[in-house]
Amino acid sequence: MKTTNNKDKSAAPQRLPSGGRGPFLKVCGMKYVDNIQQVAELQPDYLGFIFYEKSKRNFEGIIPEIPKSIKKTGVFVNEIPEILVSLVDEYQLQAIQLHGDEPVEYIQQLKKLFAERLEAMSPKLKSRTKPVEIIKVFGIKEEFDFSVLEAYEEEVDFFLFDTKGKERGGNGVTFNWQVLNNYNSKKTFFLSGGIGVEEVDAVNKILKTDLPVYALDVNSRFETKPGLKSIEKLKKFIKKVEKSL
Repeated sequence: MKTTNNKDKSAAPQRLPSGGRGPFLKVCGMKYVDNIQQVAELQPDYLGFIFYEKSKRNFEGIIPEIPKSIKKTGVFVNEIPEILVSLVDEYQLQAIQLHGDEPVEYIQQLKKLFAERLEAMSPKLKSRTKPVEIIKVFGIKEEFDFSVLEAYEEEVDFFLFDTKGKERGGNGVTFNWQVLNNYNSKKTFFLSGGIGVEEVDAVNKILKTDLPVYALDVNSRFETKPGLKSIEKLKKFIKKVEKSL
């Protein structure tokens, strides 16, 4: 969703690594083949697939052919590292989102397994293989100790801040975004948790701050049932966000 409209680009901050005007968009909790293809036509930057049996959006199907510009993202909760890596291979995932209580040591072990996987590839395949992006999730409600992020700084590509709730994501409610005023890291992050069309104005206020928001992560507020996204709602959201930048 990195916008390229013709508005005065000097009026908005350049917050993305590419120098473009953000944010990127991730649509998470995909489940149904036809719906995956329909959402992919909207050209989000990431599509999320949840590999967690306790989730209502647990994915066990086939991912249809989608544009290569869209990064297929696997969402995992305290998964056995070897199983996670096997699913990355099976579904050709470009990013993983760790939504459990994974310590730094777990991520280091994953990176070691990914390195071994790369080493075992043929030179031709190795040259075409990009590193798997690692996104670490942290739940927030009314307060958060950002010092816990320090140990993860060098091990992950992005943080993701979601609403701490009963479910591991997809709770449909926002957390207190004022807490983000205490964020003192330069690492870019995904903003998640109950984001819907009605939150665009609030999102826009955050995007106008110096916070390094890399992407917006949407899910349950755009569903007609768990895993099935409303295309019309997504279109409305994308249009409204792009118009506000």
